[in-house]
Amino acid sequence: MIEVVAETGSTSADLTGRLSAGEAVDDGHWLVADRQTAGRGRQGRTWSDGAGNFMGSTLVRLRAGDPPAHTLSLVAGVAVLKALECSAPAVAGLLLKWPNDVLVNGAKLAGILLERTGDAVIVGIGVNLAQAPEVSGRAVASLAALECVVERDAFAAMLDTCWGESLGLWRCGGWAEVRRGWLARAHPIGTPLAVHGANGEMVHGTFAGIDNEGALQLQLAGGTRRTIHAGEVLLDRR
Repeated sequence: MIEVVAETGSTSADLTGRLSAGEAVDDGHWLVADRQTAGRGRQGRTWSDGAGNFMGSTLVRLRAGDPPAHTLSLVAGVAVLKALECSAPAVAGLLLKWPNDVLVNGAKLAGILLERTGDAVIVGIGVNLAQAPEVSGRAVASLAALECVVERDAFAAMLDTCWGESLGLWRCGGWAEVRRGWLARAHPIGTPLAVHGANGEMVHGTFAGIDNEGALQLQLAGGTRRTIHAGEVLLDRR
């Protein structure tokens, strides 16, 4: 089900509030806003307004035997990129960047944010269909600026389909297939990356894939490989 509201602060916060109030919200229920005034991105960034863009959230109720919850970020990335491939087949240069961005020609086109609440994970997704909200220090893009018109409701329906397919694989023993799909749509092995860790350390290396738990593998200049579980990842243009 795709529920659309004219305006809200944050679709993810709304779903969290519903769960906290004891409301029954099913897996696959989407809350989509025409306007969002207090949207959130990673690292405390805002991701707001964007009339004409896709701004929506859904949830996954975790079950025994599910893969690690944090891998849902990669599941969502595959679903978003597949939905873009289907909705905007003429757009070239789409890539996934770990852990939760979709880029087009190096600029951010979409972002994903996971938030855990009890036994559920809220998956918030923003896609720049009509305009690109400013993000400090980041290049951003929209489909409209690429002369590609995609209506929000049509994209929402496509994303719902792609999300259902990817989540079904993840939940039914197909995490390895989802991982392969993510890698096939990511920037190439050997792409220079810079990782800004939580402790302020900046680490430079090249992309060496993701491991079976979904963690980033960074090949360092000295030949060693570092596993990255969290951090701000940037394409290294030094």
